[in-house]
Amino acid sequence: MPYSKTHKLQSKDRILKSATELFSRYGFDKVSISQIMKLARMTHGAFYAHFESKEALYNASFFETLKRSRAARLVKGPFSIKHLTTFVTDYLNLRDPKRHQEPGPEAILFNEIGSDNDEIQRLYEKSYLGLKEMLETRITALSKLNKLPFKADKETVAEKSRAIIASMVGAMAIAKSIPHEEEQRNILLTAQKQIFTILGVSENDLHDLSDQSQEYRTS
Repeated sequence: MPYSKTHKLQSKDRILKSATELFSRYGFDKVSISQIMKLARMTHGAFYAHFESKEALYNASFFETLKRSRAARLVKGPFSIKHLTTFVTDYLNLRDPKRHQEPGPEAILFNEIGSDNDEIQRLYEKSYLGLKEMLETRITALSKLNKLPFKADKETVAEKSRAIIASMVGAMAIAKSIPHEEEQRNILLTAQKQIFTILGVSENDLHDLSDQSQEYRTS
C-alpha cells in the first residue's frame, strides 16, 4: 500500500529537522546520511526517496534555517534602536552560548568556515551577503530617522555591517572553542559592547550590559 502524501511530507520534515540539528552542531563534512537517518529514526534507504544527495539536503536545511531565524523575523520588525539591539544581543546568543534554541545562520557561518566544497561556499556566501544586506537596510533606515549618530552613506553603513558580523561570528567561534563558561560569557559580552559601540548606542545601554554580566555571575 503506497504511502499517503501527508506521510511523505512528514517523513521529509523529520529528515530535514534531524539534518538541521546535526549540521548546525557539526557542519556539513562531519555529518553523514546514516547519522541523519538514525536521528530521524528512519532507514538509510528512505533518504533517497526525499533527497538526491547530502548536498541537496544541506541546501534545503540552509534555507529552512534562514526562514525560521531571528534574522528573517527582524526584517519584518519596526525600525527602532531597541529592535536592532535585540537582534545583536539575542540573534547569535551573545548573552549565553549554551542558551541554544532554534539553529540560526550563525551556525552556518561558524561551522563552514574554510570549507572547500563548492556548494557550501556558495551557500556560505549567500548567508553572509543576506545577513549583511539586512543589517545595511536597518542601519540605513535608523540613520535617516536620526536614531543613529552617523550619516548613512553607503560605505559607512557597509563597513559597520561587516564589523558587526565579524564581531558576532568571531565571538561565537572563540566562545564555542573554549571550555570555560565564565570566559565564554566574558567574550560574548565584550563583543556585544563592541557592537553597541559600532552602532553608537548610548551609555545607558552599555550600563545595562554590566548589569547582565553581574546576573551571569550570580545565576
